[in-house]
Amino acid sequence: MNLLAPQKKRTTVLRTVFRMALGAFLLLAGISHLTVNREAFLAQVPTWLPIAGDFVVLASGVVEIVLGASLLALGRYRVQVGWIVAAFFVVIFPGNISQLATHTDSFGLNTDLERSVRLLFQPVLVLWALWSSGSWLALRRYRASRRTGEDA
Repeated sequence: MNLLAPQKKRTTVLRTVFRMALGAFLLLAGISHLTVNREAFLAQVPTWLPIAGDFVVLASGVVEIVLGASLLALGRYRVQVGWIVAAFFVVIFPGNISQLATHTDSFGLNTDLERSVRLLFQPVLVLWALWSSGSWLALRRYRASRRTGEDA
């Protein structure tokens, strides 16, 4: 089994629905980075980041649009896209931590408790990406095939 090869096996309807929902969520979030929520996203950019905050917001918006569209349209590459989306959620996590550490109000998160609760949802997004794309399942199958010497 090759983890980088396009997927030939079908996935479940439930995984597909959740992958499509995540793709739509990312697509809409990316568009809002570039339009109506640009300032709100700017508030989440860590001040210690040595890149202009507006560039980070615009670039991450474009990345979210590409990732969302990929989840929606590249079903055969869902495993690879799932890993990339999960990694993206990990990479942007410092922005959420920064919002809590700097006590920055944004997106209706106006207390440290609300910002803390939001931090708990980032791992959920990572797991959502890995589960709905079949990435975690593909990794488990790959490891099992390596142990047994079979093609999973």
